[in-house]
Amino acid sequence: MKRVLVTGGAGYIGSVLVGEVLHAGFEVTVVDRMFFGDTLGAVREDARVKCLRQDIRWLDGAVFDGVDAVIDLAALSNDPSGDLDPEMTLAINHRGRARVARLAKEHGVRRYIVASSCSVYGFQEGILNELSTPNPLTTYAQANIEVEKSNLPLADDTFCVTVLRFATLYGLSPRMRFDLAINGMTLGIWEKGTIPVLRDGTQWRPMVHVRDAARAFVMVLQADTAVVNGQTFGAGSDDQNVQILPLAERLATALGKEFKYEWYGLPDHRSYRVSFEKIHKALGFEPKFTPEDAAREIALALEEKRVVPDMRTRTVEWYKNLLYWHGVLSEVVLNDVVL
Repeated sequence: MKRVLVTGGAGYIGSVLVGEVLHAGFEVTVVDRMFFGDTLGAVREDARVKCLRQDIRWLDGAVFDGVDAVIDLAALSNDPSGDLDPEMTLAINHRGRARVARLAKEHGVRRYIVASSCSVYGFQEGILNELSTPNPLTTYAQANIEVEKSNLPLADDTFCVTVLRFATLYGLSPRMRFDLAINGMTLGIWEKGTIPVLRDGTQWRPMVHVRDAARAFVMVLQADTAVVNGQTFGAGSDDQNVQILPLAERLATALGKEFKYEWYGLPDHRSYRVSFEKIHKALGFEPKFTPEDAAREIALALEEKRVVPDMRTRTVEWYKNLLYWHGVLSEVVLNDVVL
């Protein structure tokens, strides 16, 4: 049985992905700082799972011994979070993952897959694809471009490297996030019949369910290296390129709820549509889930209290909290105060 190392394996995608990788017949090593707690639950009890609470910036290379493939998810996630501390974002999302790829290759790992994002397109008209010129508007997007540039050239006959540029994620996850568009709008409808919409709602986004994202990783993991080595694939669905305002109305209809809009923020400067023809033709990837599916599953989880909205489910708020306490504790140490 082959072993897959998943960095960020307790995150929004990772906590779903680990189960998919196990189901595909692999053993799994999870590397995660657990910033949002241990979300793996019962999966941790599986004898095929090994968990390491470590940071990719200082991870010992020996961890990669005996590993057949790496799925590199570790990152400070999303555009607003990345701008809280740009230097830390670049240190983790770019340099940290560049380090993971180099160590993996040096220790004989045969396959490496890294998560990127369609946010690299920024604001552009028309339908974009993997050959389109990126237009990163945030630190998060820039870090994704930099990691693509540094890690793809490592590909050779002994080290298969693949980049997956994901559409905006949505759906239920053990490490739940309500700072994602579909998830946040669903929560608003469920809680008080209002839909939070970032002005002015006309912006375009490609969307993909988190379980479909996990499936895309497994498909690349199992694909012939001749098909995926040195390649970048957008991961999403052509028919899930949506405008935010009509999307909000679809979610409310799916839940059978009356609603009103709750506008927030300045007009969004990110808007892009993406073609996902390449991954469909190369791997036969086709998403199974829709935004309506996600709205219903999230609403049910909220009603059954399997998901409880709190600060940890809003990434920026939780990162701000961690940064605050990091500052407090650093000041305490500097002043030799005993807690």
